[in-house]
Amino acid sequence: MAAVTPRSAIPRLWLEPLRRFLIALGDVSVLARQTIAGCFHRRFAGRELVYQIESIGIRSIAIAVLTAVFSGMVMTVQFSVQMARFGVKEYVSSVVALSLVRELGPALTALMVGGRVGAGIAAELGSMQVTEQIDAIRAMGADPVRKLVVPRVLATTLVLPLLTILADVLGILGAMVAARLDSQVGMVLFFESTLRSVEFADFFHGLIKTVFFGFLLGTIACYKGLHTSGGTAGVGRATTETVVITSLVTLCADFILTNILLGFGL
Repeated sequence: MAAVTPRSAIPRLWLEPLRRFLIALGDVSVLARQTIAGCFHRRFAGRELVYQIESIGIRSIAIAVLTAVFSGMVMTVQFSVQMARFGVKEYVSSVVALSLVRELGPALTALMVGGRVGAGIAAELGSMQVTEQIDAIRAMGADPVRKLVVPRVLATTLVLPLLTILADVLGILGAMVAARLDSQVGMVLFFESTLRSVEFADFFHGLIKTVFFGFLLGTIACYKGLHTSGGTAGVGRATTETVVITSLVTLCADFILTNILLGFGL
C-alpha cells in the first residue's frame, strides 16, 4: 500500500518552497541594492561595461530584429483577415503599430534577448563559481559584485531599450511589407496611418518598461550564476532555471508595469 502523508505534514510541504522563495527574493533584493550602489562607485569598471555592451547588445541584434519583423508580418496578415470581416480593414496599420510599440516589441525583445543573455550570464558566472574563481577574487580583496555583476546588469539595462527601439522600427517596416504583399495596402498609406496613430506616449510606454526588464534580467541571471553549486551539472541547472525565471518575471513585470503606467496616463 502507498504511504499516506499525515495531515500535519501537508502545511510543511507548502512552507518549505515558500521559505526558499522568500530567501531567494531577499538575496536578489540585496544583490540589486549592491548593484545600484556599485554603479556610483569611484572605481567603476568602464572597460568591462563596454565589453558587456558589445557582447550583450550587438550580438543580440539579429534575434531581436528577426523576432520583431516576423511578429509584425504575422500580426498584419492575421488582423487583415479578421478586421475585414467587420469592415474596418483600414485600421490594421494603427492596431499593428500600437501593439508593437506598446506591448509586443518590448515584451518579445525582452523574452528572446533575455533567454539568450540570461543563459549566457548564468553559465559564465556559474562556471566561475564552481571553479572557485569568484572565491579567488574575494581572496584578492576585490568585490565580485562591483567587478562582475555591475557591468552585466548595467549593460542589460542600457542595451535592452536600444534593441527595443530597433525592433519597433523594423517590426513596423515588416508589417508594411506584409500589408503591401498580402492586402495590397500602399506602404506610404500604411506609414502615414502609423504616424497618425502612434504618439510619443505610446512609444515611451513600451520603452520605459524595457529599462526594468533589463535590470531584472541582469540581476536574476547574476544571482543564479553566483549561487551555482554542484559542478557542471549545477551550471546547466542554473542556466535552465535562469531562462524560465527571467521569462516568467518579464511577463509578470509587464502586467504590473502596464497597469502602473496606464494609471499615470501613459
